[in-house]
Amino acid sequence: MNKIIQKIEQEQLKKEVTKFNVGDSVRVHTVVKEGEKERIQIFTGIVIGRKGTLLNAAFTVRRISYGEGVERVFPLHSPRISKIEVETAGTARRAKLNYLRSRKGKQAMAVREKASARKN
Repeated sequence: MNKIIQKIEQEQLKKEVTKFNVGDSVRVHTVVKEGEKERIQIFTGIVIGRKGTLLNAAFTVRRISYGEGVERVFPLHSPRISKIEVETAGTARRAKLNYLRSRKGKQAMAVREKASARKN
């Protein structure tokens, strides 16, 4: 029974997944259905956490919108996600950046850029 479930999960996995880490600024392109029409909506923010493996993998993206913190959890292998773009690579010393929730203003989005990603 377990082999059957694994085979079904392998078929559901996306072939090409963008590599990104916690602390990176990303743009997540999601497919939104409104009636019969489909459009792509972009959610931009900082990845504050990842969890799960294989088909159960998910990541949380946080941004500040009109002074309010907005978080959204995306399943990594969802067919609703058309693509993920990494805007800037950041370094984080921990797996979850929950401390960003208590910060205000620019400090809420303050994550160090990777040294190799900096522009001189």
